[in-house]
Amino acid sequence: MGETKTLLRIAALALMWGSSFFWIKLGLGMFSPVQLVLARLVLGAAMLLVLCRFQRARLPRDRRMWGHLAVAAFFHNALPFLLFAIGETTVDSGITGVLNSTTPLWVLLAAPMMGSSSRMTGTRLAGLVAGLGGILLIFAPWQASGLLSWGALACLAAAASYGFAFVYEGKYLSDPSLSPYATSAGQMLLASGMLLLALPAGGFAPVQVSTGPLLAILVLGIGSTGFAFALNYQLLASEGAVAASVVGYLLPVVSVLLGALFLGEQLHLRVIAGMVVVLGGVALTRIPKRVPAEPALERV
Repeated sequence: MGETKTLLRIAALALMWGSSFFWIKLGLGMFSPVQLVLARLVLGAAMLLVLCRFQRARLPRDRRMWGHLAVAAFFHNALPFLLFAIGETTVDSGITGVLNSTTPLWVLLAAPMMGSSSRMTGTRLAGLVAGLGGILLIFAPWQASGLLSWGALACLAAAASYGFAFVYEGKYLSDPSLSPYATSAGQMLLASGMLLLALPAGGFAPVQVSTGPLLAILVLGIGSTGFAFALNYQLLASEGAVAASVVGYLLPVVSVLLGALFLGEQLHLRVIAGMVVVLGGVALTRIPKRVPAEPALERV
């Protein structure tokens, strides 16, 4: 049951975060990037506060905990959200998808530097490498332009920020005794405050209200930000940073399938092969570590 619950959490996170690219594209038809990110965070914080009310979960009161939440809010929300918004102005979606999917590899680099206790097995490492290979097949970055640009560098920095944030949250904010709703709500509130500082950079642009983009922002904020980050903390508490970051490999699979279903985009054989490789790589990361059997006691 524990493994089934973990797989369901991974699938739900992949669906919510993978569809976020679709909602962002629609939302940008109404908001500037800064406005979109701020609206996303405020809606996510509001939804999490409502969940805290129903769950009778209180926001943290410890100053040290708020300090950890501030670090997580900056590196997992404010900074990478803005970096991707900046990067996508000069880099196409293929390059962005590949660079975003390097997050699990940044986790591998950050974990030993931060003294993480999670151990890496050869099978899990092979799964991470295979997953990245599948991402390359899906997006074929060698066919795209803009790989060597400031926009690509911004996207790569955002992925590295995600990697650091996963390890940091797993080390300091994944205590099972903490409410994932209260932890996520505090993080979203702090990230919203940080985005207020970025309002002069396009945050005061005029907004033309439209039904489609408005609904997209609501789904993005409530689902892909509010519920998703609470679920992320549950996954961090049960599985650790590496397992939680593997969700990043599934995001392109979700976005490609949504594009085929709702936007009429064609699925080429290369893309299908890449999706199969990604799913195989994720499956390898779920193979449990073998525990040596204890020697049998001899009968006297």
